[in-house]
Amino acid sequence: MRHKPPHVLLLAGTAEARALSHLLAGEVRLTTSLAGVTARPAVYGGGLRTGGFGGAEGLAAYLRQAGVDALIDATHPFAATMHRHAAEAAARAARPLLRLDRPAWPPRPDWTDVADLPAAIDRLPPGATAFLATGRSAAGRLPPRTDVRLILRVLEPPADPAPGLDVMRAPPAADADAEAALFARLGVTHLVCKNSGGAGAAKLDAAARLRLPVLMIPRPAPVAGVPAVADAPAALAWVRALAGAA
Repeated sequence: MRHKPPHVLLLAGTAEARALSHLLAGEVRLTTSLAGVTARPAVYGGGLRTGGFGGAEGLAAYLRQAGVDALIDATHPFAATMHRHAAEAAARAARPLLRLDRPAWPPRPDWTDVADLPAAIDRLPPGATAFLATGRSAAGRLPPRTDVRLILRVLEPPADPAPGLDVMRAPPAADADAEAALFARLGVTHLVCKNSGGAGAAKLDAAARLRLPVLMIPRPAPVAGVPAVADAPAALAWVRALAGAA
C-alpha cells in the first residue's frame, strides 16, 4: 500500500526557499507561506499561503489544523523573530523542524563588524555618504544624524522612513561593475549591510574595488536545538528521510 505523501509547510521568502519549493512540489503536499511584504512575489511551487500566523501560538495551531507533518524555516537569515516562532510552534505541535540557512559571507579585511544598524550609523564620520543595503525594515530605526547622508536601497517603499533618509527604490545590481558605478555616481564613502550571504556579494566586491569601508552587521544567533542545512538539495534529502521513516 502506498503511503500518503507528507504535508510540508515551507516558510519562504528567499531564493533558497524558492528553489526548494520547486524541488518539493512534485514529491510532497507542499504549502508555501509568504509574509506578504512583497507586492509581486516570485513564483513558488506548492500551494501558496500569504500573511502571518499570529505568533508562535497561531503557527502551532495552523500546523495542527492543516495537518502539517513537517516544517521548514527558509526565511531570511535576519528574520530572528520568525526563527523563534517556528521553533516554539514546532515544539508545541510536536512537528519536526528544519532550518534552511544559506552560508554567511566570509569576513574580509575591509569589514568592521557592528552590533546593529544604529551602531553602524553612530560610527560614520561627519560628512560621510553611507549606502545602506539593510532592507526596508531599517527605514524607521535610524539614529538622528544631520551631518551625514544616508541612502537606503529597497525593492518596496518603506511606510514611514526616517527624516532625511534618501530612499532609492531599485533591485541590487547584478555585478560589481554596475554597483561600483552606482557608488561612484552617488559619492558613497561607506557601505552598511547585513551579512545575509547568498548571491548579493556584488556590492561587497564593488566596495573593495573602490576601497570603501564596510560596516557589517553579523547574523543573529541561531535558535538552539534546531537542525540546519545550507542548501535546497540538503533540505530535500531531509524531507525524503522523514517520508521514508513514516
